[in-house]
Amino acid sequence: MTTPPPGLRERKKQATREALREAALRLAVERGPDQVRVEDIAEAAGVSPRTYNNYFASREQAIVAAVTADREARIAAAVAARPAGVRLADAVTEAVVEQYTNTGEREHEALLLIVTRTALRDAFLDATADIEPPLTAVIAERLGDAGTHTARVLAASVAAAVRIALEGWLRPDGNAGAGSFGAGGLVVPSGSLPDQLCAALAPLAPAFDAAERRTVGTGPRAGTVTAHGPHTRQ
Repeated sequence: MTTPPPGLRERKKQATREALREAALRLAVERGPDQVRVEDIAEAAGVSPRTYNNYFASREQAIVAAVTADREARIAAAVAARPAGVRLADAVTEAVVEQYTNTGEREHEALLLIVTRTALRDAFLDATADIEPPLTAVIAERLGDAGTHTARVLAASVAAAVRIALEGWLRPDGNAGAGSFGAGGLVVPSGSLPDQLCAALAPLAPAFDAAERRTVGTGPRAGTVTAHGPHTRQ
C-alpha cells in the first residue's frame, strides 16, 4: 500500500513540530531541563506559546520528542518491509529492538539527559503508547479485514511490553524497586536493552501466531524469540 505524500499544510505542521522539539532539546542541554520554560522553547522555534500548546502538552514532552521522533512510524515501516514469509512475532520483535537500540551519539546524549529527571523519564515511558496506532494499521493489513480488532489488541500489547522493558532497563542499578537513584540522581540502565525488549515481547508470540493461523488457515513458520533476538527454525 502506497501512502500519498503529505500536503503543504501537513508539511508545515511537521516542520513546526520538528522546530519545537529541536529547540526544546537544545535549550535543555544548554541550560538544564529545569531552567527551560515553554515560552523559551516557543520563542526559539519562532512560534507563539499558544502554537506550542497545539503540539506538546509540556516541556518534557517536547524534549523527549526530540529523541523518540517518528520512532513509532519507523517501527511500523520496518514490520511492513519484512517479507510475508517472516513470522509476524519475529518481524515485530526485530523492528522494535532495531529502532530502540540503533541510536546515534546525539540520541545517546539526549537519553542520558532524560534519565536524570523523573518528569522526563515519565514522558519517555509514556511515549511508548504512540507505537499503537501505526503498528495497528500494519498488523491489520497483514491479518486482513477480519483482524482489525485483533491488530489493535496486539499493537497495544506491544506498546505495553516495550514500556515494561524500558521500566526494567531504567531501574536504579542494584536498587530495584527503590525510590533513590545513583550519584546526581542518574538512573543507571540495568542490563542489556535488547535482552529486556525480547524478554518482554516473548509472551506475545503465541497470540501473534494464533492470529496468523486464523488468517491463513495454516500455522506460521515455527520460531522462537530468545534473549538475543528472534530466530526461525528451519
